[in-house]
Amino acid sequence: MKSPGCTPRHIRCLIIFSLCLGLIFLSGFFHMRNENEGKISKVHSELQIPSTPCRAKTNVMFLKTHKTASSTILNIMFRFAERYNLTVALPVDQLLHLGYPNTFLAHFVEGFEVIGQNYNIMCNHLRFNPSEVQKVMAANTFYFSILRNPIALLESAYIYYKSNVPAFRSSKDVNEYLASPRKYYHSADHRANIYARNIMWFDFGYDNNAENDTEYTQTVLEEIEQNFHLILIADYFDESMILLKHVLCWDLDDVVYFKLNSRSQDTVHTLTPESEERIKAWCSLDWKLYLHFNQSFWRRIEETIGLEALDEEVDQLRTRQKELMETCLLEQEAVGKDHIRNKALLPFQSGAANILGYNLRQDVDNRTLRTCQQLVMPELQYTSYLYAVQHPNKKRKDLGLPLLWDSSQDRVQLPTPS
Repeated sequence: MKSPGCTPRHIRCLIIFSLCLGLIFLSGFFHMRNENEGKISKVHSELQIPSTPCRAKTNVMFLKTHKTASSTILNIMFRFAERYNLTVALPVDQLLHLGYPNTFLAHFVEGFEVIGQNYNIMCNHLRFNPSEVQKVMAANTFYFSILRNPIALLESAYIYYKSNVPAFRSSKDVNEYLASPRKYYHSADHRANIYARNIMWFDFGYDNNAENDTEYTQTVLEEIEQNFHLILIADYFDESMILLKHVLCWDLDDVVYFKLNSRSQDTVHTLTPESEERIKAWCSLDWKLYLHFNQSFWRRIEETIGLEALDEEVDQLRTRQKELMETCLLEQEAVGKDHIRNKALLPFQSGAANILGYNLRQDVDNRTLRTCQQLVMPELQYTSYLYAVQHPNKKRKDLGLPLLWDSSQDRVQLPTPS
């Protein structure tokens, strides 16, 4: 009997078998590698990792619309200008707005004849006029603005401008006004009544009494899209700040804020359902403007950040805001006008609104105190302060209020609280 052994035939079989196993293994390895590389590529795509480093935009024009949380954004813009020592296009002489409600002209800016097209930041109220704004701002300027739901906007405007606008002044309340607006809104007073109808349309430079013609409104919407890189939505303010941070490549602290020029809840009037529907018709141009850019806002969010990442960053913004409120504020919230201790921090009061402000803690160092003051400084005071810094040889804008910051001595000026 022959002992078992390996014949040449057996050896060839084993070699072929081994080669087959090796090929199968390699095939599986490369398949796994390609699949993993695909997953990594997908993750990088989802995270939207930029191919080049992000660089902060420092030439920015903000069209400050009325009653849209725009005073809070103005504060953000002014703080950013101070951080980077930027030049702000401020109202000339004793003006507090850039010629509003007149259509903007370049000579409404202090120093334009000397400074020319070298301003970095523009954000005070103006009625938009692109050709004149472009004379002031650099060619690579980023343009943005903000809109608000016209229903909430008109109620706010009614309270804030009640004593100044003829259409509001002659009606008992906002619901009575909306029940028959043409009874109170007279064409002869249209310049005095700009806040009473389609105010956002007017701020963008268009006729707020124009007919809601489809061809006309579509042309206007397209013009706004061409003139502005971004339109934010006040009803989603925190989300708007995160989007702005991404698009401008700014830091979180650049867009953190304390709400400014807001009013107490007891001055908010309840609109009837009928009044809400009437606003959509009475302010139909603003309504169309809002609906159009509300949609584009959320598309931009999806393209730039994504909803999941947006929620995380909004949480970070609110956490940082809470930290600063604990550091800066006595009550850690806004207070009514009668409870503001330092009258240098008293916001401008208008109409039947009770515009809220803040009380600062005094047990902080001088540097922290200045940071806190910047966060709470009302619009008119901040405009006046920057004007004095940028134009020290000009007469300071007279607000009839004590100074918050003495730039000549580089120290905080805090009048004794009353």
